[in-house]
Amino acid sequence: MSQLRSRIGGAMTNESIELKPVGVIRTTLSNDEIRDSWPEGIRAEIEVFEVYADALDGIEGFSHLMILFYLHEASEAQKRTLRARPKRFLRLGLRQEDLPLVGVFCLDSPHRPNPLGLTIVRLLSRKGNVLMVDGLDAFNNTPVLDIKPYTPERCVSAVQLPDWYRLLQRHLQANKASRQPGA
Repeated sequence: MSQLRSRIGGAMTNESIELKPVGVIRTTLSNDEIRDSWPEGIRAEIEVFEVYADALDGIEGFSHLMILFYLHEASEAQKRTLRARPKRFLRLGLRQEDLPLVGVFCLDSPHRPNPLGLTIVRLLSRKGNVLMVDGLDAFNNTPVLDIKPYTPERCVSAVQLPDWYRLLQRHLQANKASRQPGA
């Protein structure tokens, strides 16, 4: 349970938010294997708790789902992180000095005040209360907070990116081109 300070009618109040997992991620892959799978993600199962199984009725028709999960392995120090470097790009050949220091709300980093993860996955199958998905980037036993369908009206066609992010993308493209045979 976390404490939230909010402004209601001009006065500061404390309000509790309690979220209960609806399921859990199941995979045999190690945390390092999952980290190294970015940006493709992994194939895994989402076990929806039996009490919520009826909430899956009709889900089979969707090709993709949005999975909201709690990054349960985040430390208290990581939850205090407000600025970081997009270190995932290190796995793709960029150097630490190429990565800008930016606010965590600009990143997919698990180091953040509220360690929540959000991933769009491909739904492969449903067997009872278990969903087989592909493209997930969550560890084994990660609590799942919610599942939503990915629908066309959620698709953003004209995405704008900050200069620092476009620069990282150009570095990646240059690195990929230099690793190609005959380059």
